[in-house]
Amino acid sequence: MMEYGILGLLIFFFDLYAIVKTLNSGATTGAKVIWTLVILFLPVLGLIAWWLAGPKAALSYQ
Repeated sequence: MMEYGILGLLIFFFDLYAIVKTLNSGATTGAKVIWTLVILFLPVLGLIAWWLAGPKAALSYQ
């Protein structure tokens, strides 16, 4: 039974990471809101979709 708790905790932290990366990306505000909602309402599928097609971090040129 403990395995499910650890798995849930891992998914929670990965989702939190995905949300932070989304909010810090160069995407539009609307895209950020949509991706955040997808990740929140579909934790596993949303995380996979974000990893495959989500907004990437803004590139900084020096």
